[in-house]
Amino acid sequence: MNTVMERSHRALAVATLAVAMVVASAAARAQEAPDALVKRVSEDVLATIKSDPQIQAGNQARIREMIETKLLPYFDFTRMTALAMGKNWRAATPDQKKQLTDEFRTLLVRTYSGALNQYRNETIDYKPLRMNPGDTDVTVHTLVMRRTGQPVQMDYGLEKTPDGWKAYDVIVGGVSLVTNYRDEFNSQVERGGIDGLIKALADKNRGAAPK
Repeated sequence: MNTVMERSHRALAVATLAVAMVVASAAARAQEAPDALVKRVSEDVLATIKSDPQIQAGNQARIREMIETKLLPYFDFTRMTALAMGKNWRAATPDQKKQLTDEFRTLLVRTYSGALNQYRNETIDYKPLRMNPGDTDVTVHTLVMRRTGQPVQMDYGLEKTPDGWKAYDVIVGGVSLVTNYRDEFNSQVERGGIDGLIKALADKNRGAAPK
């Protein structure tokens, strides 16, 4: 009887310790600086690409799985979609907003999958962060150093949330990812309304992967 109780107590102690470690890890991540977050996630992704033979072979399912687990938790897709929609976001119903966010998220995953499939041992130069105490919206600047050609400037717009810093935009060579879609989205809404845009995004997501 005592042995059973001792085992139960040990199991409870182990479970309690595991929960405490998860909570402590989550709290630490919530306090992580935005530039440290970008560097940690980027280096983790690059290391995975280099070490995973399926990714090296261009396995799209494996690439998407990596994106889902290592990148997407640090993006605010609702805000990204709202920025891409512009003034039309306010006119969308809650259900339409959810559908738009889901389709835009899928589109970006497919876009990132294609981009990471082109990775050829580029490195990243992380620039010093300019940030004032109390700032809740910052831009982290980086340079993607290519083996040939000029470096590519890649910046990240991040906002501080209760769950830590989340990216809501990626700016490549001075061009914002989300605002780059705005004209296309506005034109589609003018032609077919918000439901027309949702259908167009769904059709695009069922087609060939974007370049």
